[in-house]
Amino acid sequence: MSPRKAAALRGSDDALRDHLVTTAQRLLAEQGAAGLTVRAIARAAGVADGVLYNHFSDKDELLAAALGAHVAAAHAELGPLPAPGTATVRDNLTAYLRAGLALHRTVLPVFAGLLASPAVLTRFAESEAREADWRELLADYLRAERDLTRLAPDTDIDATTAVLVGICHDAVLAALLPGAPRTPVDPDTVVATLWAGIAPRG
Repeated sequence: MSPRKAAALRGSDDALRDHLVTTAQRLLAEQGAAGLTVRAIARAAGVADGVLYNHFSDKDELLAAALGAHVAAAHAELGPLPAPGTATVRDNLTAYLRAGLALHRTVLPVFAGLLASPAVLTRFAESEAREADWRELLADYLRAERDLTRLAPDTDIDATTAVLVGICHDAVLAALLPGAPRTPVDPDTVVATLWAGIAPRG
């Protein structure tokens, strides 16, 4: 952004704060957190270094807000997820798994880059940005389908959710490790295997 446009934003505290978050979000996604300084964020935003401290107590608070914005944007890109009682459970779980893989490919590299910044991750965990995330939506979906008797009544929702989340983590984290074996994930095969354990009996 040009210095002139950034200066124009200073008339609105909310607009400037949003601009700083958006800028930090873009830098996190493009280059990761390593070496990301207040000066670099300020320069990319077209403002003086000290302007950041008018809106955030420190860099960690800004990065936590940027991480929250990044996660929210990744969720928004997924579009609507299947509703309970529609289509078939197998088809819906396949759609949830495809969405989960796409989401994790977008957000896990950024989280991995912040492992050396636990204060940022702690602030993110304490923020509202974690509400209604994909994992919780998946668990809620499974719970509703069990209530509709479209799953076995003894289906362990936490375990079923953990299986699908774990597959997403494994697939994406393996891709981040140089030299790690990469086995393509076939959502249809995964769900077919899982379905054998949670399908209604009889």
